Amino acid sequence: MDSPYRSAKPSHRPPADGLAMKLLGIYLNDHMAGATAGVLRAGHLARSSRGSALGRAVGPVATEIAQDRAALLGIMRDLGVPVRRYKVCAGWAGERLGRLKGNGRLIRRSPLSTVLELEALRLAVEGKAAGWQTLRRLSAVDQRLDAAQLDTLLERARRQQKTLEEWRVRAAEAVFRAASDPTSGE
Repeated sequence: MDSPYRSAKPSHRPPADGLAMKLLGIYLNDHMAGATAGVLRAGHLARSSRGSALGRAVGPVATEIAQDRAALLGIMRDLGVPVRRYKVCAGWAGERLGRLKGNGRLIRRSPLSTVLELEALRLAVEGKAAGWQTLRRLSAVDQRLDAAQLDTLLERARRQQKTLEEWRVRAAEAVFRAASDPTSGE
């Protein structure tokens, strides 16, 4: 039985606002890690498909993905959220390690690489869009967040998703149609 005279245990948790900001900082830094990987992946795909119709479609998307990362850095600065370099490095390393996967070819680029890179980018942009949606909702209570900017970023992410999905479908159909064609020589 607790005595009414016993002092309450001190709380080691930060106040709710402090905890919310800490969690927002973790969230935004996780998105920064993903944005870092996304910029690298998009740039790699744009370079590897340069001069093709895919390259002409993905090049502008890669540029926008880099701009979106810069926008995220600005938002973090406006909110006073420090960038955690180890998370940025983890995003960089994860993207580089992702390139080591087996793709059925040792020296030449496999057509399957394009399909998988488009799928990875499509998922990354979907995650980015979810982040923009979250921040957009927070803009209703946090005046440091620019609702119009977030609306623009969200709309751009939706356009990126559409472009990447169109090209993912095209690439997958081309690869797997060729794979099922006995005269293709593969």
